[in-house]
Amino acid sequence: MDREVLKSEIKRLRSERNAVIMAHYYQIREIQEIADFVGDSLDLAQQAAKTDADVIVLCGVHFMAETAKIISPNKKVLIPDAGAGCSLAESCPAGEFEAFIKAHPDHTVISYVNTSAAVKALSDLVVTSSNALQIINSLPQDEKIIFGPDRNLGNYIKSLSGRDMLIWDGACHVHEQFSLQKILELKKQHPQAEIISHPECKQDLLKVSDFIGSTSAQVAYVQKAEAGEFIVATECGVLFEMSRKCPGKLFIPAPPDDDSKACNECTFMRMHNLEKLYRCLRDEQPEVLVEEQLRRQALRSIQRMLNISANLK
Repeated sequence: MDREVLKSEIKRLRSERNAVIMAHYYQIREIQEIADFVGDSLDLAQQAAKTDADVIVLCGVHFMAETAKIISPNKKVLIPDAGAGCSLAESCPAGEFEAFIKAHPDHTVISYVNTSAAVKALSDLVVTSSNALQIINSLPQDEKIIFGPDRNLGNYIKSLSGRDMLIWDGACHVHEQFSLQKILELKKQHPQAEIISHPECKQDLLKVSDFIGSTSAQVAYVQKAEAGEFIVATECGVLFEMSRKCPGKLFIPAPPDDDSKACNECTFMRMHNLEKLYRCLRDEQPEVLVEEQLRRQALRSIQRMLNISANLK
């Protein structure tokens, strides 16, 4: 089907189904352009909580769609490709995480939103990269914390907060694979460029970064920064939004270790396209479902995050 016809059909079906299309910043350009809302994990969760649409089409990875279903159980939640998983979520199997929790009693369990519903159900509180530091700092100073699954984000938060944190050994395949050497070479070629990094990146890269923040924080930062060039160390899909909001600035994707790739792309995020989005709306499949008891257990930790986030504003 012709691309323009696809877009027209997607818009028609969206209206007929009373659907809202939500996309993560890491989606391909065509998905971001047609989405009703584009944001990071926290933004998507907040939008899922307040939308009045009957159908939510989540163009992101599976845990994001699962989170939307946990928050909005009466909505039909769809994902264009059911195989869009997450390496970080997969690095924290619920059974192993539960054993880790039991081995360290008297700890508050905080899980990153990049986890399965089963891991969220084991947690006292969920955080995103946008609010993790604020939420952890809102807890009593002497509170013992288990943090999972991202070791890079956990260690970064620990270094800033000085908290007593036990950190699960998981990681995101995208943010683990940036080449510090290539980034420093790029910096020599663009001496005026600022290096901006996601806190899921390794510590050696964070140490040379001019700004460290979540995807949405990076988008906000480049709009107000005086610099005209940026080397961006996160999934390169976000460069579309940065370029759209700052057309006069140059955004350079930070290179990975793999010499065959110019930038770091999330294999799972890139599984969605316009054709799959069209079929998803047409057939109202694949649908994301969460068993009710598990949903209720997971909702407690998510709702606590949303409540604290609202109070921190």
